[in-house]
Amino acid sequence: MGFDDIPEIALAWHRGGTGAALATVVETWGSAPRPVGSQLAISGQGDIAGSVSGGCVEGAVVVEALEAIEQGGARLLDFGVSDDEAFAVGLACGGRIRVLVEPVGKDMPETVLAELVAARGARQPVAYVVNIGDWTRHVAGPDAFRERFRLDRSGFEGHGETFVAIHNPPLRMVVVGGVHIAQPLLQMARLAGYDTTLVDPRAAFASPARFPGETLIHDWPDAALANLGLDARTAVVTLTHDPKLDDPAIVAALGSDVFYLGCLGSTRTHGKRVQRLADLGFDDAAIARIYAPVGLDIGSRSPAEIAISVMAEITQRLRRG
Repeated sequence: MGFDDIPEIALAWHRGGTGAALATVVETWGSAPRPVGSQLAISGQGDIAGSVSGGCVEGAVVVEALEAIEQGGARLLDFGVSDDEAFAVGLACGGRIRVLVEPVGKDMPETVLAELVAARGARQPVAYVVNIGDWTRHVAGPDAFRERFRLDRSGFEGHGETFVAIHNPPLRMVVVGGVHIAQPLLQMARLAGYDTTLVDPRAAFASPARFPGETLIHDWPDAALANLGLDARTAVVTLTHDPKLDDPAIVAALGSDVFYLGCLGSTRTHGKRVQRLADLGFDDAAIARIYAPVGLDIGSRSPAEIAISVMAEITQRLRRG
């Protein structure tokens, strides 16, 4: 499990018999070290996973969590982060954070946490909703909080009693074509928090030697993308310049809800691509979803510079819609 698997870790600790609590940042003021929605899992033996402050208030949260595991009782904790503490975790100045601590099985029902974990495991967008007035809890789908899911933004609803923790599926990037540009692009995407996959049936191009540590799929792109299950948290980038490889991936992406589809190639190359897609029955609106030539126009030349322009364009699309 990774840094973002905090609910899963808490559920495993609870079911393992050690007890567990989940601590969640529910409000921040000023330069808080961690954003709203950040979580820390604490076991009854004092093990921790995740972070709510970058280290400056974790000790106090753990003490409260151990007491909650033993005695029950969810609690809201307020912390001021001093300028010195903030500087120690990489910030210029301090702020304040409010942290919700919930013992699993005592206040947070195991069934609710299990439902949340199951939805996350199925890559379904899900919200954990807790009312701090009556301490009722449930999970909800994206229809209930469309704007929050779109912005990936946890927080209190207007009346200030209902906290909504957004759990979107992890961002993914699927790159088609094991070419030179793909090497820095996949590295940058992982640094930006994406799960990355490289698709290329040519094993010599998509080899572990050229792409150490990357997930490599050597199927044809249409089959690979169908098996991956494209969704609204996925970006697809095609880089091969070969219609036999790029076009099936583009067709698959246009038939899905991917939030970004970018294709390498000159304006002239894209013009030919547009004609092929039109011949396949795609209308202007569908074709307009393609970002081509791929990447923001920042004067990129080298593969790494092109990768920067692609990541910038993907980030712009994700954050601004």
